Amino acid sequence: MDQKPSFIKNLSLPIVAAPMFLISGPQLVIECCKNGVVGTFPALNQRTSEGFEEWIIEIKTALAAFEKESGKKAAPFGVNLIVHPTNPRLEADVKLCVKHKVPLIITSLGAVSQVVDAIHSYGGIVFHDIIKKRHAEKAAEAGVDGLILVSAGAGGHAGTINPMTLVAEIKKFFHKTILLSGCISTGRDVASALQMGADLAYMGTRFINTTESKATDEYRKMIIDAGASDVVYTASISGVHANFLGASLKAAGITEDDLKKDVKIDFGKELDTEAKAWKTIWSAGQGVAMIDDVEPVAELVSKLKAEFKSAIEEQIKVLEVYPK
Repeated sequence: MDQKPSFIKNLSLPIVAAPMFLISGPQLVIECCKNGVVGTFPALNQRTSEGFEEWIIEIKTALAAFEKESGKKAAPFGVNLIVHPTNPRLEADVKLCVKHKVPLIITSLGAVSQVVDAIHSYGGIVFHDIIKKRHAEKAAEAGVDGLILVSAGAGGHAGTINPMTLVAEIKKFFHKTILLSGCISTGRDVASALQMGADLAYMGTRFINTTESKATDEYRKMIIDAGASDVVYTASISGVHANFLGASLKAAGITEDDLKKDVKIDFGKELDTEAKAWKTIWSAGQGVAMIDDVEPVAELVSKLKAEFKSAIEEQIKVLEVYPK
């Protein structure tokens, strides 16, 4: 039997705005939730656990005020936790999520049953991102409630598997919530994700170009100017393969020869941490090809709704022709 969280049916669109390193903050999360899509942010976008707690309180307070004033139910918000030995804040940040009963936790770089159990203790939900079947099987064993399938062309640390195949392969053994990530920029893309068998679309790059994101104007413009072929898949920045805007790599002085080596570059003292590198070398997915503006979240969600509705209506008309 399929096991899906109840909040899905209350969303205005089946979308989770992905937690983007250095880009997602309280303002973006709050506006997403107010407009009926799930807003999320990485815990490590705040430098300290104290600052992280302040952001949680800010989001909870704003959404409570919105619900009281509007009489509407906001979408739940979520936090991304890096579940890896290299994250010294994990234990403290998990305790804060439990303390404040964060509705949704997105885990990356490790699915650990103890973390899942801690979130389940208050009724929270855990989604875990994966790029291949083996990772999905381990996450399923850890008891996660959903899997985020990061397919070819997605921004950030992306996989290389076609989304159709990845969804079909995972659904053979995982019967909880499926989220699909990779080149989802329009309402039609969201409809396509559902047709492939996903329950939710996981949309990152498109939300960079909103007025509420923490991206710089230069970053947003580079996305507008880019096409799919301008996105470079490389391990040169963090040691793990990810998609970046080629123009930002060039601006940082990274050459074709550097990229051909496909190993992490020694940036020296000027860029001695991954965080510094990602601040000047910008990530994006191949979905940049469909992004040509910057707009408030409210306007973006409204446009996505119209595109989604149109796509579904067109598919219904196909039934008048096929199957014969």
